[in-house]
Amino acid sequence: MPSHPARRILSLWFPRLGAERLVRAGAGSADTPFATVAEVGNTRVLASLTAAASAAGLARGQPLRDAFALCPGLVTRPADPAREAAFLSALRRWAGRFSPWVAEEAPDGLVIDLTGCAHLWGGEAALVAEVMGDCADLGLTVCPGLADTLGAAWALARYAGQGVAPARSGDAIDQEAHATRSRAAKRHRWERGGTPLRGGVSAAAGRICPPGGTGAALAPLPIAALRVDEATVAALAQVGLRRVGDLTGMPRAALARRYGLHLIRQLDRATGAEPEPVAPAEAERPFAVRMAFPEPIGLMDDLLAALDRLLPALGERLQARGRGARTVEVQAGRVDGETAVVRVGLAQATADPARIRPLLAMKLDGLDAGFGFDRLRLVAVLTEPVHARQLAGQVAATDAALARAAAGPGLDDLIGRLGARVGLEAITRMHPADSHIPEKGFAVLAAAWSDPAPTPWPWPPRPRPLLLWRPEAVAAPDAVGGGDAPPQPALFRWRGRDHRAVAWEGPERLAPEWWLDDPDWRSGVRDYWQVTVATGERLWLFHAHGGERSGGWFCQGVFA
Repeated sequence: MPSHPARRILSLWFPRLGAERLVRAGAGSADTPFATVAEVGNTRVLASLTAAASAAGLARGQPLRDAFALCPGLVTRPADPAREAAFLSALRRWAGRFSPWVAEEAPDGLVIDLTGCAHLWGGEAALVAEVMGDCADLGLTVCPGLADTLGAAWALARYAGQGVAPARSGDAIDQEAHATRSRAAKRHRWERGGTPLRGGVSAAAGRICPPGGTGAALAPLPIAALRVDEATVAALAQVGLRRVGDLTGMPRAALARRYGLHLIRQLDRATGAEPEPVAPAEAERPFAVRMAFPEPIGLMDDLLAALDRLLPALGERLQARGRGARTVEVQAGRVDGETAVVRVGLAQATADPARIRPLLAMKLDGLDAGFGFDRLRLVAVLTEPVHARQLAGQVAATDAALARAAAGPGLDDLIGRLGARVGLEAITRMHPADSHIPEKGFAVLAAAWSDPAPTPWPWPPRPRPLLLWRPEAVAAPDAVGGGDAPPQPALFRWRGRDHRAVAWEGPERLAPEWWLDDPDWRSGVRDYWQVTVATGERLWLFHAHGGERSGGWFCQGVFA
């Protein structure tokens, strides 16, 4: 029987993606130190650098003031994560010429499943040389890694040829191929059966792991190559474990107990003991419309007029595919080349412009026009299928559906308006839950992503308080005794105040859920009472009979 080809994964790392994207656009020169700047906390730091900037002694993450002191001729531009992500998506489409199975590794990497594809290019070395030559033509620095697993390919792309050091600069890319350091002249395509004409094969030879050689290729690499956090790397270094090979002979149970299961899982993924598939990006079906202006605009009325022309077109595209927008984004391009973005979420998927426009109008004030906008793009970032509802089934379900239909979109629009100000995640609704425990008798759901409860709330056997909190200890010095019927204290102290009880109603006995270990219920069975105090408050007190913890009196809520 024919054997299946061995799985081969190519990882491409673009360590200077942000800076080289702007150099390609003419914002700087490859021979001049150039970097992008991002804000981390209250500090502006270097986010991405060209090779010339690294040669001048600069490093990623360095504060901008220190960078200018070290290199006064440094040219900087603000980092634009949205455009860098779009550029990476364009590179993913380019990488589709080598294999149909390509995925993005944000913010600066690609993963290509080359299984069964390398022979079309004359072998893996020739394919890698073609990749590096294409990137040289594009003016991009690339570090490839080819291995049997995604984890090993990722590690070779970022750590091959590096020594183990206490700290590592992400921009110390001394191992990058010479052909990718500058824009190379266009060369002829390699013809099958001949000698590859593109350079970089020898430079990338250490990054191509032969089939079955994953363990040997990973052994000399630092432990950070396993994609674990810095704290784990530092903790392992303290006990002398600095390389991946140092972990091979260690007892797995001891490593997992001390450093967590994530370390073991990442090691298994890199070595192939645990599968890690490459998930290619779905085919893009953008729901977007755009408009360019002959003259820059910046007034609110002009922006709203542009939206009034774009929203119907976006709604028609959504309706044609039976979709509704849940998240809509406005991308306003300024004349200085920057893009201002605002995004709103909707409580229910819709293609109706009249329901989307008020939410966008509330957010347009947050756009910084600068010297004006010369283009506007409207994108439905997140969409859902929208189907017509047929009222069928039981009488109660039909009545509930009719009630929702009669209510109309008013509640959803209200949730959308409030969500535009405070965030959709902050708006919640409650559904009844199947539990006799008071604090577990309801489930809190996001209002924008759930429907109202399909059934009415069940009536509890006794009234429940309006406000409910975790049990708080009550000091009742005259409540001495125990048994099934503890004496009811006439005077007790709670929250630093003395309270005199004038009426007691109850008790209601509740037992803990024996099949769950709830720390709040380790005090055993509870007897709940409605207690009216002299000030008029109606408190919800209970007496715990004692279990794993001692019992006593507690207060858990207050009635209206």
